[in-house]
Amino acid sequence: MSKATVHPTSRPTSLPISRRRFVQATAASAIAFNFVPSRVFGANEKLNLACIGVGGKGAGEVKDLHGAGCNIVALCDVDLSRAAGTIKAHPDAKLFRDFRQMFDKEAASFDAVSVSTPDHVHAPASVWAMELGKHVYCQKPLTWSVHEARVMRELARKNKVATQMGNQAHAGEPIRRGVELLRAGMLGAVREVHAWTNRPIWPQGIAERPAAQPVPESLDWDLWLGPAQHREYNKAYLPFNWRGWWDFGTGALGDMACHIMDMPFWALDLEYPTSIEAEHGGNTIESPPNWATITFQFPARAKRDNGVEQPAVKYVWYDGRKNGKQNAPAAALIEDQQPNKWDLIVVGDKGKMWFNRGSRNFLVKPAELLAEFEEKTPKSLPRVANEDAEFVAACKGGPAAASNFDYAGLFTETILLGNVAIRAGKKIEWDGSKMEVTNDKDANRFLQREYRKGWSLHRPRV
Repeated sequence: MSKATVHPTSRPTSLPISRRRFVQATAASAIAFNFVPSRVFGANEKLNLACIGVGGKGAGEVKDLHGAGCNIVALCDVDLSRAAGTIKAHPDAKLFRDFRQMFDKEAASFDAVSVSTPDHVHAPASVWAMELGKHVYCQKPLTWSVHEARVMRELARKNKVATQMGNQAHAGEPIRRGVELLRAGMLGAVREVHAWTNRPIWPQGIAERPAAQPVPESLDWDLWLGPAQHREYNKAYLPFNWRGWWDFGTGALGDMACHIMDMPFWALDLEYPTSIEAEHGGNTIESPPNWATITFQFPARAKRDNGVEQPAVKYVWYDGRKNGKQNAPAAALIEDQQPNKWDLIVVGDKGKMWFNRGSRNFLVKPAELLAEFEEKTPKSLPRVANEDAEFVAACKGGPAAASNFDYAGLFTETILLGNVAIRAGKKIEWDGSKMEVTNDKDANRFLQREYRKGWSLHRPRV
């Protein structure tokens, strides 16, 4: 297929937004608002879906959304070999290599879009879709940059489209029950959270770009680069290790924090942090560090309706291997528990909770707190079959998906500030309403990227 016509770049904008505006409209209970579908669906009518990035993780997402009741009408991928299985499974779908061409030529045939590309293409693909009034399911992290996350939040609300970020466990029982128990006051006022991962499991801390290699025949390397600045192809970048390069990925933090930090962020109604400080080892101009410990400080929030205090919270993230061992909280905090069994620890005035997003076997000390609150805390959040079914229902006019872009945009923006702190090399003070680092003006350059000539965040007006 021929490459797309080159489109002019657009000028990035910073969009002011109130601190509470987005969390107030999210899935805090039984999702208080519905989206208006672009068309009225019959009882058994299927959603027509176009899929961008359909190899690897994208192949699984196409399969899952098809199983949730979608007609797959268009497929787009820059590597036809990697996408071959999905293409074979959906022979009637129109095939594209450039999502811009797909939107230009085929937009009338689909209602929604799934985006399962590397991080650096999430925002332009999703923004172009929403500007055409299409609903969007986008993998985590929602965007590559803080600025893109802000744009995505604003645009989803403005265009009244159904949206969802693919942090799949957000739809599951462990996270939703964990949220209910913390909001009910099981631990009292929560003042600290500590979360960790064994990632990166790909190379990071790389100082120099590898030498040029021949581009595989099945791959359109220029389209794979998308908005990132040009560099020569090397197999060190893909299909998996792009996560460890700043131009394409967001490191261990971006890859895993949208999964692991989710439950307490949701439960505690966290909004913009006021400061972010990163200790790390191995960061370079090209690549995220081999390990990082990032401390997010959040201000106090209003007392909950049930009287539970919401004081200032220190939320600490740990990734990688430090001094040959998994980077994790101090032994005194984690006690006798193995880090690989849990995602995080929540510390409140009454006790502690060890949590894993894949299990309902919560560990709470003292144990009687869990027994007491399990019995008396009702289920206040909706239960869904899975995140794909939740998204499809939202597209058809049902309740918004819980990890819609109102919530996911704020969450992603917050997480990516950890990378800003790493790259700035100092503690940063954050003014969320202005989207500005206030104590180091130079650090604001890490909030967004300059798109490569021919690429734009916004779809050019015709």
